[in-house]
Amino acid sequence: MGEPIRVLHVVTYMGRGGLESMIMNYYRNIDRSKVQFDFLTHRYERWDYDDEIEKLGGKIYHLPRLNPFSPKYLKALDNFFKDHKEYKIVHCHQDCLSGVILKYAKKNGVPSTIAHSHSSNQNKNFKYIVKLIAKKSMPEYADYLFACGEESGKWMFNTSNFIILNNAIDSKRYIYNEEKSLKVKERLGITNKFVIGHVGRFRQEKNHSFIIDIFKEVCKKEPNAALLLIGDGLLEEEIKKKVKSLELLDKVKFLGTRDDVNDLMQGMDVFILPSLYEGIPLTMIESQASGLNCIISDKVPKECIVTKNVKRISIEEDPKYWANEIIKIKNKIRKNLYNEIQDAKFDIKSNAIWLQEFYLENMAKGD
Repeated sequence: MGEPIRVLHVVTYMGRGGLESMIMNYYRNIDRSKVQFDFLTHRYERWDYDDEIEKLGGKIYHLPRLNPFSPKYLKALDNFFKDHKEYKIVHCHQDCLSGVILKYAKKNGVPSTIAHSHSSNQNKNFKYIVKLIAKKSMPEYADYLFACGEESGKWMFNTSNFIILNNAIDSKRYIYNEEKSLKVKERLGITNKFVIGHVGRFRQEKNHSFIIDIFKEVCKKEPNAALLLIGDGLLEEEIKKKVKSLELLDKVKFLGTRDDVNDLMQGMDVFILPSLYEGIPLTMIESQASGLNCIISDKVPKECIVTKNVKRISIEEDPKYWANEIIKIKNKIRKNLYNEIQDAKFDIKSNAIWLQEFYLENMAKGD
């Protein structure tokens, strides 16, 4: 057997976020004797998944921060593709700015390029207009358009001509186990607590400030409630200050970036996601696979609802309304939903086989 084909994934960095965790789920489950992943990142620091990538046989390259207006960055990008003619497939995960990357990949002869949408909107900051303009170039430089769901694909590509690649998980790792749930709660010091959980980077779209407002209202009716926040990010310190000001520090646990989310979800009773926008959040598939009852905003796509354990609420409703809905499902029975995840085609095994064959077929076309 010859050497595996090497697919270059272009990312910001390989921290433990939803997008990166999704890529790693596929990476772990493809046949790496046939397809190997390498990574072009836009940070020089090492990140959470770097050690595992190298252990699995992947290479990691570094560029400066992505800046479509920087001659220095564009030259570095151009030189990278000039120096790495071995890549016949480039799979880009830079959302609106993927066209910037793929333009230089095409310029340097890469035969097969993929732009992958992981979101259905962007933060409306000073970069927003630039991103809206930049995303128009993607169909020109991408041979294939991938999206995590219908809303993400239509928003990013302004067409229905895209392929949905599910944010799939190893669902067996999330099967609910009552004994494990009790052990996790004991380890975290939340035995006999009503535990609300959230997983997500501390970013504007995840709406952490609203989560704290909701939790404050929950505590008024359920004094034994606890809140688990898993993740890190730029807004974490701001949220910690808010928790302190509301005198909730003894009830809120900031658990940081974790590699044991599957276990931590065992210790939750309700999962909440009041996001301002989302793609198909990996954490929603994980939480449902864990048998958790979920309360989410109406800005989270319906496509992520693959079991009967999810209720959507308008983001316009006040925190008290959210709190009441959460308390209503406090004692709802938790079940093993492994079969439902399988039936919804969100288990990684079959999805990894599909992606592997897609790469191999496109490699053959490029020869």
